[in-house]
Amino acid sequence: MTTLFLTVGLPGAGKTTRARQLAEEHNALRLTPDEWMLPLFGDPQPAGKRDVLEGRLLWLGLEALKLGTNVVLDFGCWSRDERSAIRWLVTAAGATCQLVYVAVDQETQRARIAHRQSTTPEQTFVMRETDLLHWRALFEEPDVAELDDHEVGGPPPGWSGWLEWAAHRWPSLAGHLPLP
Repeated sequence: MTTLFLTVGLPGAGKTTRARQLAEEHNALRLTPDEWMLPLFGDPQPAGKRDVLEGRLLWLGLEALKLGTNVVLDFGCWSRDERSAIRWLVTAAGATCQLVYVAVDQETQRARIAHRQSTTPEQTFVMRETDLLHWRALFEEPDVAELDDHEVGGPPPGWSGWLEWAAHRWPSLAGHLPLP
């Protein structure tokens, strides 16, 4: 059975480094939006493009799983709903999903981001202290039950299913997922 490894964590946590390790260890296709943004759009954070790109990469990952290829999604996935939707989609595609949480303390995060911005500014975007604090407040740390791969619950109120929720969250998925 194929596996999708989903890296979870804040900027500067080391998700991409871990994603590269997982890809090598499991002979997996690694999909990292940050590596696609600049070549496709000429900007590391163009307005309104990341969700579209993530949706297409998620679709590609699901297709690869169906073909028997392991996948590493290096998305960050700050919300429990995002992670639950992806886990549901992966299970519906007949594969397994493993969350890989990469935690980072504030001091290490700041140092890594400062290093990245000073050594490869063309490959990243400006992240201010206020951004880091705001993102940390938004981030929903996975709990033990989520990390232990317990059953995915239902979608948030107002949504009939995870497929509908995912198509709204990642608009480029809409109409491209032949799942139940």
